[in-house]
Amino acid sequence: MALKLEEFGVSGSDAESVCYLRDLADANRLVNVMQSSGGGNAVVIGGGYIGMECAASLVIGKINVTMVFPEAHCMARLFTPKIASFYEEFYRSKGVKFVKGTVLTSFDFDSNEKMTAVNLRDGTKLPADMVIVGIGIRPNTSLFEGQLTLEKGGIKVNGQMQSSNSSVYAVGDVATFPVKIFGETRRLEHVDSARKSARHAVAAIMEPEKTTEFDYLPFFYSRVFTLSWQFYGDCTGDVVHFGDFLGNSFGAYWVNKGHVVGSFLEGGTKEEYQAIAKITRLKPAIEDLSDLETQGLGFALTLSDKPEPSEAVVVSSGSGSTLVTEKPLHVWHATAGVILAASIAAFAYWYGRRRRRW
Repeated sequence: MALKLEEFGVSGSDAESVCYLRDLADANRLVNVMQSSGGGNAVVIGGGYIGMECAASLVIGKINVTMVFPEAHCMARLFTPKIASFYEEFYRSKGVKFVKGTVLTSFDFDSNEKMTAVNLRDGTKLPADMVIVGIGIRPNTSLFEGQLTLEKGGIKVNGQMQSSNSSVYAVGDVATFPVKIFGETRRLEHVDSARKSARHAVAAIMEPEKTTEFDYLPFFYSRVFTLSWQFYGDCTGDVVHFGDFLGNSFGAYWVNKGHVVGSFLEGGTKEEYQAIAKITRLKPAIEDLSDLETQGLGFALTLSDKPEPSEAVVVSSGSGSTLVTEKPLHVWHATAGVILAASIAAFAYWYGRRRRRW
């Protein structure tokens, strides 16, 4: 459920022009308020997903936008300052204003109870015809307290999305599930995780004997204006930026304990996004961060093109010398299978002809 302004000591969040965005009813209401505020002023509270994506929609709807958030830059939980700077400058080019390092404290209304402005803790007063609040969520687990095991703010589940009561499954933002690639449980807030965990839970319920444990690679993405970015993995450790931050194609790797654990890319192709996803799951070892920076996206593209794990195969030349090659295991298995099948077929054919002679 969405966090309410009242939880931060701000009253008035039930005003007609104050909007949240957590369900279909909220979305319909937001559209109606936007349509009645054309050419007016909107204040977006929060610099995360909801704030950034709503701000873009408001600009497209010909509404003046100011974003207010307490952090030093937008998308602070994921973006580095350098990445955030690119998006903030892009938003500014669209007319968006940013007020950082402060929070909303109160609203101003006229004699007709129509909103006219918002007041911030630093003393700033901003004209406002509407306000969108995107300050986070709290999983609604109160119904299950004392009945199911809770962990990290959500309902703890196993790799089949089963809770401590095997008849109860949890998915989406409310589920704390094992993220195998990092060897720990996490609760993720994004539509991709919600969709895939739900699909896995259904499979586990319908065909439990055929369903393996959920093996999810954390994935976040957003598309605003002409921009489109994707992130895979974890944003911990050292950050290595690459690409053209003056253009629209750049990215970053996160390297923790000598291995790539996270990858970000703006303006990529389908193949490039697939490449950073693949190498994030592989978690390749990195010895030189400067070399990784030099290779940039090419590192992911090159590594993702390599064949699957292989083993050395010794082939005799018949003259005493040997040739050592590397082939993916599945290739040799398939080759051996074909040879075996052909041998059986040849034997069956020969045996059949012999029996007819007998």
